[in-house]
Amino acid sequence: MAVQQYDAVVIGAGAAGLMCAATAGYRGRSVLLLDHANKAGKKILMSGGGRCNFTNLNTTPDHFLSANPHFCKSALKRYSPWHFVELVERHGVEHVEKAPGQLFCAQSSKEILNLLLTECEWAGVEMRLNTPVSAIRQRGPGFSLRAANADIACDKLVIASGGLSIPTLGASPFGYQVAEQFGLPVLPTRAALVPFTLQPADKAWLSTLSGVSAEVRAQAGGVSFNEPLLITHRGLSGPAMLQVSTFWRPGEAVTVDWLPALADPLQALRQARQEQPSASLEKWLRGFFSQRLAAAWVAHFQWAGPLQHYSNEALADVAALLKGWSFKPSGTEGYRTAEVTLGGLDTDALSSRTFEVNRVPGLHFIGEVLDVTGQLGGFNFQWAWACGHAAGEAL
Repeated sequence: MAVQQYDAVVIGAGAAGLMCAATAGYRGRSVLLLDHANKAGKKILMSGGGRCNFTNLNTTPDHFLSANPHFCKSALKRYSPWHFVELVERHGVEHVEKAPGQLFCAQSSKEILNLLLTECEWAGVEMRLNTPVSAIRQRGPGFSLRAANADIACDKLVIASGGLSIPTLGASPFGYQVAEQFGLPVLPTRAALVPFTLQPADKAWLSTLSGVSAEVRAQAGGVSFNEPLLITHRGLSGPAMLQVSTFWRPGEAVTVDWLPALADPLQALRQARQEQPSASLEKWLRGFFSQRLAAAWVAHFQWAGPLQHYSNEALADVAALLKGWSFKPSGTEGYRTAEVTLGGLDTDALSSRTFEVNRVPGLHFIGEVLDVTGQLGGFNFQWAWACGHAAGEAL
């Protein structure tokens, strides 16, 4: 069988890979986009509850975690959220701003995937799904690949195969294996933007509240976020927990302020005791919590009797717990439900402008496979667009 020749091959039809392939195709390059999955952009489809939080207008390098915090600056500066919004609007995709800066599809995340597939089609990109790559070799100035039953040669090769998060959608260590094949350093990986699981004692009283949410301020690893918390039958989830999971380390505690809007709960409690001495703590808590959550707190911490029976010291203990409840997770739900992978290919091995490997000309890595992890809220998609565009421009 004859060898099929292309200017560039992109492995991975996710957000970064689709963006890269389209960008290179528009520059007149012959581009082949490969993916072992049966559909392109599976993570795009399930993201944002099926609405795809496709960017964040407030994106800055400070929203990303990396061993080299400067690496992401160049690509983010050259392809901003407004560039992608312009593309979205050009395709007539209606969008809404759910939280400050967070843009979602008004209808369905399918619209973002269709946009990218259309761009690839217009740019002349050839796509092959259900096509795993079994071998990659450096051949002269280019590369040779074995993909399904085809022998393929290319001048430029882009690895956009993602990380380890959500293996049911096809996640695999392929990108890290390619990096190791070429002698590139891969930093330790772990699940990020992921729910916590609880120790038995905490799970015993909290699991009965499955489905209850509350606005909290959560802190771990010296970083805090004001976001909703969601109690599940397995542990604690919601944006607050997902955000701090990126900064949490096993064995450490997570601290939750359940009354972030109340600067001085002790003063509020003492005032309530003065004005409504016969009222219960549960009644007072209902001013801030759902009925179920208030009842569970009172039962668990045995806060019985009217407020007039509480001394200043007892109220101070209540206030301290509400403002700084601390728990040690038993762990996280892991890659099974993690939105992203923390760690990955050491970015010191790449050019921050072209995403080309310094020691292997023509080989590029983009997307989640890299040691660049965004916070929750559309930042990881913006990174995918920015790095995909940067690499595509360099092919």
